[in-house]
Amino acid sequence: MSQPKASSHSIVPAWVDASMLQGTLRGIERESLRMQSDGYLSKQPHPQSLGSALTHPHITTDYSEALMEFITPPESSIQKVLAYLQDLHYIAHKNLPEGEKLWPMSMPCMLDQDEENIPFAQYGSSNIGRFKTLYRKGLAIRYGRRMQTISGVHYNISFPDELFEQLQAHEVDTSLKTLSLQDYKSYRYFGLIRNFIRLTPIIIFLLGASPTVCGSFLIGQTHQLKPLVAGALHLPHATALRMGKHGYQNSAQKKLGIHYNDLTGYLAGIQEAVKKPYAPFSKLGLDDENGEPRQINDHTLQIENEYYSLIRPKQTPKGSETPSQALENRGVAYVELRAVDVDPYSPIGIKESSAAFLETFALYCLLLESPEISEDEQSRIERNQALIVERGREDGLQLETASGSISAKAWLLEHLCAMKPLAELFDQGLQESLYSAAINEMLLRVEDSSQTPSAQIIEEMKVHGGTRHFGGHLAAQHAKVYDVHQITADKQQYFDGLVTISKQEQLALEQASTETFKEYLNNFR
Repeated sequence: MSQPKASSHSIVPAWVDASMLQGTLRGIERESLRMQSDGYLSKQPHPQSLGSALTHPHITTDYSEALMEFITPPESSIQKVLAYLQDLHYIAHKNLPEGEKLWPMSMPCMLDQDEENIPFAQYGSSNIGRFKTLYRKGLAIRYGRRMQTISGVHYNISFPDELFEQLQAHEVDTSLKTLSLQDYKSYRYFGLIRNFIRLTPIIIFLLGASPTVCGSFLIGQTHQLKPLVAGALHLPHATALRMGKHGYQNSAQKKLGIHYNDLTGYLAGIQEAVKKPYAPFSKLGLDDENGEPRQINDHTLQIENEYYSLIRPKQTPKGSETPSQALENRGVAYVELRAVDVDPYSPIGIKESSAAFLETFALYCLLLESPEISEDEQSRIERNQALIVERGREDGLQLETASGSISAKAWLLEHLCAMKPLAELFDQGLQESLYSAAINEMLLRVEDSSQTPSAQIIEEMKVHGGTRHFGGHLAAQHAKVYDVHQITADKQQYFDGLVTISKQEQLALEQASTETFKEYLNNFR
């Protein structure tokens, strides 16, 4: 895998202290399907009582009306961000249609044989709302609707300016010392991104929680998965099928060659993809036989959000800025870690220990040396990722490196042990052992792979009798947690106010649309 090797000595510079991490911010985006009482995907619209999915800042929809997304604001501690996520789940659960529950797994619940029954997300009659729905129609004809029902957890993290200022002050390369803080932060965040890509198999092994898939997800597809129980399919040593060839894939994007060696090159690659026609998508046609649009355009990416990646550099857009324009104007503000499965054992999709591990992992990626990724290394990374996805818990599994093969277990242990000093650094600021305990928990999973979520899921699915019954069992358990959750009167008032404000904002957008949607779309095209 030609990842940078974890050295035997600590990668924490002597001048780094816990105070430099105290301004770390984190936010979470968690996706979850709504499931009917019969175990199938909900056909009901997004609940009106939750407000407008177009304008609500914290509770919205992703691809489908039935695919909810919960978005926290950035918070100063893991406990605060998880508490906010818990409140969002409580609010959503309280407003679900009768008999519905939140599906607890990354790979979807039971889907109809006809994928046309997977409803697109609807955002009202404003031009921007119709544009968002059209984008989803384009995804459907390009990749099929089933793939879009996969859920994940996105973990957003930013490190304090003080840390970057100290890192820059201690650089030996004078050209790096002369960069503005904005440009230096972007430079370091791209180093983090490259290392995250190199080391993603660590997350897949430790947090992977999609070793099985319901047979209804793969209707009409050829595959090598094996029957497990009651229609569930699996691979015996799989960790996260969501992250492999049966997960969220975009064949057109593999040819793009977008790289993460620097911000300028990354933005140039994204811009080419959103402006360049792609012959297979051109053949699909822009409009249907009735003249109704069926995709935004025939480009490799309809819009920037279509680019699927393990991790994204992010900057909050202002006004009508695109994500790329925000990055170009103000540099990288934070990174979005996207390779994380929903934890089916957590009512909110992620546990405290997983969050602490992800933050330690991100800091490790930031501080570790990060050379540019060559084409040969990228190919090795992809092969190794596929191995961990499909055979990660297999005894004796070997991974590739530039200098030969290495035991997957030895490789995982080497990197986790190198993260220990970073966990201790986080803990010093908290005066507790949250981060160190998280690393120790992950080390146990490497030593005994039966402790991984993926191994536990396969065993428990056998006991409960397949995807529907196991997922339904967990969904019912989580519903009991939401039922007894309590929020303050002030918080309830705040969330009630968001419902009203979001509906007013959607109405204002609809009333402000002066051009027809066709004109709006033609202007964009």
